[in-house]
Amino acid sequence: MQVIPSDLQQLLINSPIQPMQLGDRALLPIVQGGMGVGVSGHRLAGTVAGLGGVGTLSSVDLRRHHPDLMARTTGLPPGEAAKVAIDAANLEAIDREIRAARAVAGQGGLLAINVMRAVSEYAASVRQALASGIDAIVVGAGLPLDLPDLAKDHPRTLLIPILSDVRGIQLIVKKWERKKRLPDAIVIEHPRLAGGHLGAARVDDLHDPRFDFERVIPEAQAFFRSAGLEREIPLIAAGGVRSQADVVRLQGLGAAGVQLGTPFAVTTEGDAHPAFKQVLADARDEDLAEFVSVAGLPARAVRTPWLQAYMKIESRLQSVAHVKSRCTKAFDCLAQCGLRDGLATWGQFCIDNQLAAALRGDVRKGLFFRGVGALPFGSQIRSVRELMVCLLTGQVPASAA
Repeated sequence: MQVIPSDLQQLLINSPIQPMQLGDRALLPIVQGGMGVGVSGHRLAGTVAGLGGVGTLSSVDLRRHHPDLMARTTGLPPGEAAKVAIDAANLEAIDREIRAARAVAGQGGLLAINVMRAVSEYAASVRQALASGIDAIVVGAGLPLDLPDLAKDHPRTLLIPILSDVRGIQLIVKKWERKKRLPDAIVIEHPRLAGGHLGAARVDDLHDPRFDFERVIPEAQAFFRSAGLEREIPLIAAGGVRSQADVVRLQGLGAAGVQLGTPFAVTTEGDAHPAFKQVLADARDEDLAEFVSVAGLPARAVRTPWLQAYMKIESRLQSVAHVKSRCTKAFDCLAQCGLRDGLATWGQFCIDNQLAAALRGDVRKGLFFRGVGALPFGSQIRSVRELMVCLLTGQVPASAA
């Protein structure tokens, strides 16, 4: 099966970059990270897969891309009936988005979905994605110890956890081995470089050297050898990848491939509003802020007016944190939430509200997650194909240099 278009296959052959083998497919070693709410929908994921990479949907609140599902679930009185209706709409949206992404991708690449372990409907979302024929399930924001159980009837679907250090890798591999299944790949996300929810316990831990690729990748491979695994598990480095040189360096350390989020979010095919893309494209590292998210994890985002205002009053909000009588969204988007559950050391805001505002391009109210590092095309919005060519050749168009 030809999963990489012939022109990109030729660029790969002529480059110092090596293809990545996942399951039975030889792919471009380029994974598009899952970005919610709605930033990586079917247009982006399908396009990346169609060009021979790994395109990734984000499962969170995908109904926002479907006006009929939004109309069906907007304005419902808070309560169990509203939660049931919204959860059902989001499962229907997962099915629609997978089918639409498949239509865009054709026979190319590999189509994945990212499901956060921290969301309350994690298991239901995984089951729906499996039933809808997804190629791979990617899980972060928590340890997916039960993922092999959820996917036991789908042995050909690839299972890919997102982890940040060797301890997490060792734990997952040992637990999964007992279930007679190994990860088909592992994404190693560097908390100091990535955007969104970050895999560290505290903001102060983001710069801990135990997360450095130069340490994690060789230590993980040494663990695989010592454990006598039946096969080597491909490692995918995520965070701060911006150029061909980054891909070559990380493959030189032993990574099979790389994952990029922000550079794909700002492409013309990205599923967010054009204003969303421009906020990310214009931001520089000095414009980013690190803070505790509503899920209790460190996070990194652009210092928009909303985020700056929130950070000024966060300590005051935390001092009066208390359990709310009901979720402001009428459904439990997170299994645990700093605002809803009154967790004083966690973020005190509704993340679904702020991410949805970003998706529709509301610069004043939105929360715009972004990773560190200058983007390949500066502040320009370019196509996925141009980004792929740039990563394979190392050449940036003169107008974007």
